[in-house]
Amino acid sequence: MRIYCRVLVLAVCLGVFLLFKRRSTLPRRHLRSDVMLQSSLRQINHHSSHGKRRELSEKWPRQRGESRRSSALSSRQGRVEEGMHLAVVACGNRLDETLTMVKSAILFSLKKIKFHIFAEDPLAPQFEERLKQWPRSVAAKFQYTIYPITFSVGDAEEWKKLFKPCAVILKDVDSLLYVDTDVLFLRPMDDIWSFFKAFNSSQLAAMAPEHEVPKIGWYSRFARHPFYGITGVNSGVMLMNLTRIRGTLFKNSMIPSGLSWEDLLHPLYQKYKNHITWGDQDLLNIIFHYNLECLYIFPCQWNYRPDHCMYGSNCKGAEEEGVSILHGNRGVYHDDKQPAFKVVYDAIRDFPFEDNMFQSLFYPIQTKFLDTVNTLCGRIPQVFLKQIEKTMRVVFEKKVIRHARPRK
Repeated sequence: MRIYCRVLVLAVCLGVFLLFKRRSTLPRRHLRSDVMLQSSLRQINHHSSHGKRRELSEKWPRQRGESRRSSALSSRQGRVEEGMHLAVVACGNRLDETLTMVKSAILFSLKKIKFHIFAEDPLAPQFEERLKQWPRSVAAKFQYTIYPITFSVGDAEEWKKLFKPCAVILKDVDSLLYVDTDVLFLRPMDDIWSFFKAFNSSQLAAMAPEHEVPKIGWYSRFARHPFYGITGVNSGVMLMNLTRIRGTLFKNSMIPSGLSWEDLLHPLYQKYKNHITWGDQDLLNIIFHYNLECLYIFPCQWNYRPDHCMYGSNCKGAEEEGVSILHGNRGVYHDDKQPAFKVVYDAIRDFPFEDNMFQSLFYPIQTKFLDTVNTLCGRIPQVFLKQIEKTMRVVFEKKVIRHARPRK
């Protein structure tokens, strides 16, 4: 994505820390427990009867799809268990792109997802309107909350120059997956969520390398600040164990004793602001340069970008297994520079909910790929098609075959 619309992923965790420390001063609606949710809903109903519903909706995050019993609540065990959470920030003209990302996650995922959508003020009502138009059968598969975009630390105008207004405050969620708006899921989100189980005791986040080949990678050639490993990491798809992040003191180049995440961000930005190009991603690279043991690296097929094919195919995992998550940075969903990416995006965006996936999604992608074979990315269609075909077969089997009655 362009730098003016890059989300300040770091502020997700910072917001959690600030909420954690000042919980007693927060609106109760920022708490996720079932009891607090029901209390908030009762407040809304009470005020709406006195003509104040609009005032409350402007003050508090919008919540839809919240069931009486959260999917994360286990009554048998008597404790809250985290479900799958996905965070995204939408600003500028990213409404359609964000909705297409959300659609791809819903189409293929097996478990319900809670979406945390941070949106500029003009976009928030548009999200509400568009999401309400989705069929009930689809709406039953997810929950969402829409939040306003605010800046938590430092000079807001200074942050805006770097990140536009896309900074985030999040509620106290244990773990989440953050993605850029230009991401598409080609297999269930459940599968990347399972990487949390692969973390060792020190790892608290996961990302893919920025590049596979150092001689053509951005960081290995141009970076003027520390970065992770040999080629750096890309923050467009990022798993975050927020509970572990809260309890960690991060090594850094400023003080020997280490700093908590909330105390680290702003001084780190002040130190390196004249040397960073990619905003939040550069700051993350600096942090994990000094904290190598904290980061889990997942393979490139989980964050597949034009860089993996426009200079020749260099993501072996995608060649073997197919692309799991497609990341259309460089604006490739909206121009003709890399039509292979645009074909997938257009097909998912235009797919009518509840139509046959093979007929109305996979076959159109397969057919339109014939027009991209003269491009470097288009000449390897199996990379784009393998995983999505496999995923569709699983969905088909779940919906049709397993529910078919055996003949007597």
